[in-house]
Amino acid sequence: MWKKLLHYVNPLTLFRKSEAQGNINLKLMHGINRISILMFLLALIVMMVKFWS
Repeated sequence: MWKKLLHYVNPLTLFRKSEAQGNINLKLMHGINRISILMFLLALIVMMVKFWS
């Protein structure tokens, strides 16, 4: 699970074109999911910084 998550948010694989031939809706869904995961991780970091300072 962690390996898949790290691959999913890796900057090197974030904007790479996938090998699979999917439709545009699937590609947009994956893009939105990546953005939401990155925003969630950023919010967690901000909350931890505010908690410890």
